[in-house]
This record gives sequence, structure tokens and C-alpha cells, in this order.
Amino acid sequence: MFSPEGPSLRELAVQALSSVERGYDLLAPKFDHTPFRTPDSVLDAVAAALERMGPFGAGLDLCCGTGAGIHVLTRVCQGRVAGVDFSDGMLRVARERARGASYVRADVRALPFGPAFDLVVSFGAFGHFLPRELPGLFAQVHSVLRPGGAFVFPVVAPPRPASWAYWMLFGFDAVMRVRNAVWRPPFVMYYRAFRLGEVRRELERAGLAVELTALPEFGQRRDGSPRVRMVIARRAEDQPAAGTVNS
Repeated sequence: MFSPEGPSLRELAVQALSSVERGYDLLAPKFDHTPFRTPDSVLDAVAAALERMGPFGAGLDLCCGTGAGIHVLTRVCQGRVAGVDFSDGMLRVARERARGASYVRADVRALPFGPAFDLVVSFGAFGHFLPRELPGLFAQVHSVLRPGGAFVFPVVAPPRPASWAYWMLFGFDAVMRVRNAVWRPPFVMYYRAFRLGEVRRELERAGLAVELTALPEFGQRRDGSPRVRMVIARRAEDQPAAGTVNS
């Protein structure tokens, strides 16, 4: 549908009527040829910003998918690099296309690690979490960060209400809500549910100190605000681990 190598409309329909896990298992071989995969321009900009902050020790890609973010971690981390995802299909592709990392199949709401990472990144996965799930998710991130470690992810400025992009995302979310009201299993993917102000508050409640930095490669909007920001949420140097899951 998106390119000759991408999924057909029928394949996307089958995915959309599956569970999130099964849907991504089906989509995995063609995922990198869809617009759902984080663009290289965003990955490269985050990597450049992290290079200015680093180097880092061990790194974890949260909801790693086919491993696009692993290439960011291998650029900036000197220690172990790992990816975690709950889709076997996505992890199979990641092992083939993004070598140099270890991969773990797990639900990121119950991470099977102790505080072993200096850097945790995530790209394009937060639409799969309902707002009520964010406190638990961020508590898990806190639990796997070493003291002084950072949780980093990019955030694109939301489109203006007068733009076609705003109404396209509004329409997508509306269709998904109707689909989940009448069809089981649910497929959680909402583009407009991840709001930066709410996310910042939940990160801080999880014990992470939050700062925002613009990614200058994407310029500014008409009001002078950045088009793309990078969120940096740090665990304090002397902060004890909370809710750690032993590895």
C-alpha cells in the first residue's frame, strides 16, 4: 500500500482486526516499508543529540520493534545494548537487521531487568499505552535505570486544529475507538492520547527529573516553538531503586 515492498490494504485490514501483538507479528516483515516506522531523520537527530550528551554505558530500546532505535544506541553506548518488545515477529526481524544487541521478548509494563541501564530510549511506541498505563510504564523505566541514567525519546509538536494532519489523526483515533468498542481483541493505538504536559507530570511522579531540548534539525513552527523536542528524564544520582524486577 505504501510502497511496492510495503503491506497491502488487505494485510493492513487483517492486522487492524488482530490483537496488537498478533498484528505486529504479521506486519513485521514489511514494517520498515511503512510510515509507522520512525523516520531515519528523527533517529539521526536523536543520535546526534545523545552524542553531545554521552558517551553512555549500557542502553535499552523500549518497544524496539524491528530495531531501528538499536542503531542509535550502538552509536552512543559503550556497554551492553538490548532491545525489548512483546512481538516475536518484530524481534525476529530486529535480530536480522540490527545486530550487535541482545533481544528480549517481554511486556514493557513488567520489565525483566534490574537497574542495569544508563540510557533507555523509545521511538514511536507510546500510542499503544492508554493514559492510565503511563504511571506503571514510567515506574518500570525508573526501575531499570542506574542512578544518573536517562530515559530519552522524541516528541513531535501536535498539528494545529486547522490543519489536515490534525483531522487525519482525529479521524484515525475515532475509528480506533469505534473498532475497539465493537471488536475483540482490542488494538490499542491512539495518536492523540500522548500529551506532553501529562507525560511530563507522570515522569516526574515516577521520580524522574525532566528537561526538554529542541532538535534543531527540524526547525521551528510559526510561533517560534520547536517542531520536534527530545525529552530527557533522569533518575537522580543518589535515588534508590523502586519497584525493581530482578533479572
